[in-house]
This record gives sequence, C-alpha cells and structure tokens, in this order.
Amino acid sequence: MSELSGQVAVVTGASMGIGRHLVDGLAQQGATVVGLARSGERLATAMAEVEAATGARTLGVAVDVTDAAAVAAAAKQVVVEFGRIDLLINGAGLIDAAEVPVWEADPEQWWQVVSSHIRGPQLMARAVVPVMIAQGSGRVINLVSSMGTRAEPQYSAYSIGKTGLMRLTETLAASLGGTGVYAFDVAPGLVDTPMTRSMPKWADFTGWTPPSMVVELVAAIAAGKLDAWTGRFMRAGVDDIDTLRALTPEGVARQLRLRSYGDTDPVV
Repeated sequence: MSELSGQVAVVTGASMGIGRHLVDGLAQQGATVVGLARSGERLATAMAEVEAATGARTLGVAVDVTDAAAVAAAAKQVVVEFGRIDLLINGAGLIDAAEVPVWEADPEQWWQVVSSHIRGPQLMARAVVPVMIAQGSGRVINLVSSMGTRAEPQYSAYSIGKTGLMRLTETLAASLGGTGVYAFDVAPGLVDTPMTRSMPKWADFTGWTPPSMVVELVAAIAAGKLDAWTGRFMRAGVDDIDTLRALTPEGVARQLRLRSYGDTDPVV
C-alpha cells in the first residue's frame, strides 16, 4: 500500500508550476488529490492527465482562493464527495508585475499579490481546518519563500505576502495545539516554473530545485514524519528529511523574530 493511501489532499494553484508537480507527486504516492485553480479548463486538463497517469482519484474545482464564498463551496464539495480532508497545501499566489521599488508599483496589482498570499490561505484555513479538527487529524502546508525572510526591494509585494504567510502559519500552529492538526512552512526553493522564468532576477539562474525534492518533503509531512516542526520553516532541496526527523526544534528555531543588537537590548 502506498504511504499516502487513503489521504485526501487539497492543493491550490494546482493547474501549473509547483502545484501541478505536487498534484502529480501526491497522486503517485496514493493520495486522492483535489486541485484548485482559477483556470477551469487548464485545471481540468491537468487533473485528467494525473488521473490517467497514476490511477489515483482526482477532482478539479475552479475557484479564486480570495473569494470567500467560492472557497467555502469548494471545501464543502470535497467533503461531500470524499468525506474528509487530510492535507491542505496553499500554493496559489501571484508575483509582482515588474521589478520596481514599492513606490513605483501599480497599487492594485501590488495589493492583489499580497492578498493572494495571505487572504487566500486564511480563507482556505477557515474552510478546511474545522473539517480537520472535527476528524481529529490533518496537516496544512503553506508554500513560502526565502524571499519572505528578508526585504526584497525588486519584489516587495511577493516578499511581504510571504512574510505574512509565515506568521499566519505560526499563528495557526499555536492555535491548533492538542487538536491533532498541524501547520508548516515549506519553501520549495527555485523550481523551474513559468512564474520563476518570468522573473528577470532569475534570467541566468541554473541551480533549480528538482520538483521531486519538493514532493519528497511535502509527502514526509503528509505522512506525519515531521510533526515536531509544526509552525516552522523547512526548505526543500536543502533540508535533509532524516536530519529533520532526528531533531526536536526548540524555542523560536526556524521562526521569524527580531534579532537583538546586544546583551543590553531592552526589546529582544
């Protein structure tokens, strides 16, 4: 029996890029996979291809994850059809339209980017986490980025959105203690996708993270092997899963915090 057999996974941003790789990888490991994306036609094609290649059960639901009513309806549809949700992967998100400083960015597009990385995952959590709590188990994975751990002048909306998403993960994990539900940050690294290819910053980059390494880390989380890392950051292609399994992180390890300027710092 495959390691994830019997699990129902919901993946947002599933029609292309990292989300598409995750749909395929999770299906290969035995999960029933529900893909969410805005593009209904492209999503339907992707899910059909995965089902044909893997034999797994799949479902595609066209939805804008920043639309509260649509998200709630999608979650209800999944529960009606499959009876449970074991894994939620928040992967949908936009990128800044141009490499410009924040004051030159188009304000509407800038806010759409931030909203996609924070409002979308919050609405998905609002719709899915209660299902997980009721069944006594579940895992939420938010796809974040190292660009959320520092200021990124060329992509301010994206980095701010990912920073907010990391804080959302930590808040969610802290709220879920004792429920059997866990939340994690996973940075996929630089995967060769249409989004990364569209970014001039990476025009000459060659050190792409293999999608298989992202799938491997996500699958280990889904299988319950890394629950000690709830509320914390992990990086595909850099973190070794066996090393993570052997560690119990303490304090604020792998969480966003202010750094002290010295022993006399009154704030930290």
